[in-house]
Amino acid sequence: MNYPDPVAQAGEALIRVRLAGVCATDLELTAGYKGGYRGVMGHEFVGEVVAAPGAPQWVGRRVVGEINISCGRCDLCRRGLGKHCRRRQSLGIMGRDGAFADYLTLPIANLYAVPDHVRDEQAVFTEPLAAAFEITAQVPVHPTLRVYVVGDGRLALLAAQVLAATGCDLTVVGRYADKLAVLQGTPAVTCLDSETARAELAEQPADLVVEATGTPGGFATARQLVRPGGTIVLKSTYVEALQQVDLSGLVVDEVTVVGSRCGPFAPALRLLGTGCLR
Repeated sequence: MNYPDPVAQAGEALIRVRLAGVCATDLELTAGYKGGYRGVMGHEFVGEVVAAPGAPQWVGRRVVGEINISCGRCDLCRRGLGKHCRRRQSLGIMGRDGAFADYLTLPIANLYAVPDHVRDEQAVFTEPLAAAFEITAQVPVHPTLRVYVVGDGRLALLAAQVLAATGCDLTVVGRYADKLAVLQGTPAVTCLDSETARAELAEQPADLVVEATGTPGGFATARQLVRPGGTIVLKSTYVEALQQVDLSGLVVDEVTVVGSRCGPFAPALRLLGTGCLR
């Protein structure tokens, strides 16, 4: 089937996709998350601007781009909450064809130029790394905190490396030794997930637990591992609603639950540029 190439409107850029990444959200969309998506998926990418009506200085530049397209006019946009715009589109997720194609379009305002020394294979991680940085933008993390990351997928490992840089007491709980091995040489302690391991960790519950398993069971693990008065940051999206969540227990223990999604691109590109990311 022939699918028409997108056309850049005023204020937008037409971008040739050089490399795209597959996110857990893409897999959830294929399984029916948000009722299923009709269009071209993909929101992690690095590309080259081939046309930019009214902004020729962008043509030829390698770019990455924030995935949320806001109207700029609604009450949320005016309050600086553009990524929650009431009329928003999200690249490859909602209302805007994404990066699993030869070309895509994004507003110029969403674009970040990729430094010459950052390879495509690094730059494609900008969006998920920015999502990891969103954790520290939402929750103050300092060296006195005990922090557990639950999960060993790409986002969990990126989050662990961002959190490790804060000097916190960090443990990462995952199911696969080979994935956790990525964190060798970092300050993070790694732990293979099991009932025994979770019970031992729960004896020293965390001030902050980051749930990044991508599976509904991850929330139960996070709840088990967080201390009263602590915080759970949720990075997972699920096709099905969580069942049997003990909300009363969250109230009694005064646990804060923070939803966490997209994050800042600038620090992500800076970290990628150091070559320190594993």
